[in-house]
Amino acid sequence: MEKKRILIIATGGTIASRPGDDGLMPSMTIDEIITYLPGIDSQYDITMKDLFSLDSSNIQPEEWVEIANSINENYKDYDGIVVTHGTDTMAYTASILTFILHNIPIPVVITGSQLPISDFLTDATYNLKLALTFAATGIPGIFLAFNRKVMLGCRAVKVRTTGFDAFESINYPNIATLSSDGLQIEESLIPKVTGEYSFNSKLCNDVFLLKLTPGINPQIFDKLIKLDYKGVVIEAFGIGGLHFIKRDLVSQLENLVNHNIPVVVSSQCLYERSDFSIYQTGKKILNKGVIQAFDMTSEAAITKLIWALGQTNDLSKIKEIFEKSFFGEITL
Repeated sequence: MEKKRILIIATGGTIASRPGDDGLMPSMTIDEIITYLPGIDSQYDITMKDLFSLDSSNIQPEEWVEIANSINENYKDYDGIVVTHGTDTMAYTASILTFILHNIPIPVVITGSQLPISDFLTDATYNLKLALTFAATGIPGIFLAFNRKVMLGCRAVKVRTTGFDAFESINYPNIATLSSDGLQIEESLIPKVTGEYSFNSKLCNDVFLLKLTPGINPQIFDKLIKLDYKGVVIEAFGIGGLHFIKRDLVSQLENLVNHNIPVVVSSQCLYERSDFSIYQTGKKILNKGVIQAFDMTSEAAITKLIWALGQTNDLSKIKEIFEKSFFGEITL
């Protein structure tokens, strides 16, 4: 049987780190990393590419575009692509790639580790093997593989700082799990690719994420306008609440919309959906033209708005984008 052709794109992160004078820092090349998987060449036809070597805290929208460009330039030549990445911002990268690489026809699997691959007790070898295995399935889309689980990239959130079970799929089941029975794939859960592949990497970085707190000063929204932010994502209370007595946030959100600044509202709660149509406080802001994120993760909501604003500044079109599920990031 012909071996699957897999491209590994390395971007740094803990998986590639060594101890330095100032702590762990990414310094291993992908050629060095792959030596910790002896015999892997007998399983897959692997090509390796070092894109950059960064702690993922330093991976920002410019790097997202660079990663996306590398995938777009190479996807036709491979059966699957694996991206090694630091864990801290991995969920943001996985989400933005879902929108940039819309309907990509091959698997793109992002992975990393909580311990460097050179550590005797590392989780990196297991995560990388899982990512390679899923990349060879031919199932198209953007995925994140970690701790014997594969999840939609746009549903993954880092929920632990040190534990190996660092990521969870929020408001959506895992796509696959690894056990003594092998890799069990729930194909019925995988969103179907029904349209043509499209690559749109233009982004607008001027998006602000704000978590509400009781008594927050509404004038902060005036500052965002002065700072020329183009979009705002708000994590509101519970299923959809924010205060309008004493400190009126509703009129401030209306002011943002009147300045042609799209406002996306979600819940601070990690699980289950937001629904601003239930309570008075939520209905007030819906009437002002804000956009609901429903059960999207904050990472997916903010990256989707960054991407949407890169395509258009028309509020009605941005609302239409949020009323569409690209790859299962939202339940409508």
